[in-house]
Amino acid sequence: MAATFATSFLAPSVAKRKVCNPKRVSSSRSSSFLSGSISFSPFISLEPQSLLLSRKSLRVKATTLQQEDEKVVVEDLFPAKTSSIDQEEAIDSGVSTSTPSRVESWIIKFEQMLNIALTESVIKILDAFYRDRHYSRFFVLETIARVPYFSFISVLHMYESFGWWRRADYLKVHFAESWNELHHLLIMEELGGNSFWLDRFLAQHIAVFYYFMTVFMYMLSPRMAYHFSECVERHAYSTYDKFLKLKEEELKKLPAPEAAIKYYMSEDMYLFDEFQTARAPCTRRPKIENLYDVFVNIRDDEAEHCKTMKACQTHGNLRSPHSNMNMNMNTDSDEDETEPGCSTSEADCEGIIDCVKKSLTPHN
Repeated sequence: MAATFATSFLAPSVAKRKVCNPKRVSSSRSSSFLSGSISFSPFISLEPQSLLLSRKSLRVKATTLQQEDEKVVVEDLFPAKTSSIDQEEAIDSGVSTSTPSRVESWIIKFEQMLNIALTESVIKILDAFYRDRHYSRFFVLETIARVPYFSFISVLHMYESFGWWRRADYLKVHFAESWNELHHLLIMEELGGNSFWLDRFLAQHIAVFYYFMTVFMYMLSPRMAYHFSECVERHAYSTYDKFLKLKEEELKKLPAPEAAIKYYMSEDMYLFDEFQTARAPCTRRPKIENLYDVFVNIRDDEAEHCKTMKACQTHGNLRSPHSNMNMNMNTDSDEDETEPGCSTSEADCEGIIDCVKKSLTPHN
């Protein structure tokens, strides 16, 4: 099934790794969930000399941040405010920009409270079984972490079969996310995380239950399912971050697993770029010199998953990074050549809760 899907939706891989030119990637669609690294003081002087100094200092800061090893902070994953131009583009593309009503706010709060309670319950189980067995815990985490993407793709294929939904970007991105989590799992298996039968039994049976739970949740409310996945990815990020701080010196002395080298140093990085919807393609290229670097990249991958799940909670907000790049590269040339009837509307299905809410809303 993965091969069929990849043939249908994924662009052919390039023969050699090369630096892309991401400067034409749209910032309007990605700015809603990109987190800034530079903060601006409201008391900056507007005099020409002050502005010149400010620009120089910002350029130095940006260069320094680019040269350092990338440090992703999960707490900075909240969407930025959109301008009126961004809102107009969002409306044209089907992205919801309306302020939630009081009832909808209560529903969102209830969904998030339930998700947090479920996540904390799973964390307590993992803490009880895997307090000091790090690789086994990571094996269980990665077995579970890729399940939601299977669930999302299953439901979206069903919707597509019924003609309720037509959004290829969601299928591409979710497949790329599952592909990334698969390689995390292969790394943990190579490190011996699946050595014990009980660990495999627990991980696989939790994954089966989690799959059907996520399918039901996604059909009921995609927003709730995406938020739950965000909670899981946040926990994964936090777990790897604590592990890195605890075992830094030890990990730097150990070699990187072969699975990590093949994945992170591959010539074909299309799928690696595809799941990172908060950044332009080719702007992140990992370095792998030891086991510490491997876990740094796994941790940063979880942060990127977190950003993508955050973006998905706004209906219609998800865009494939490569689709964004290609669309903006062709915007200038195609803008004047568009003929009436060339664009097709995308069918949508926002889940049972949203459908019921719409049916109860009076139409003018």
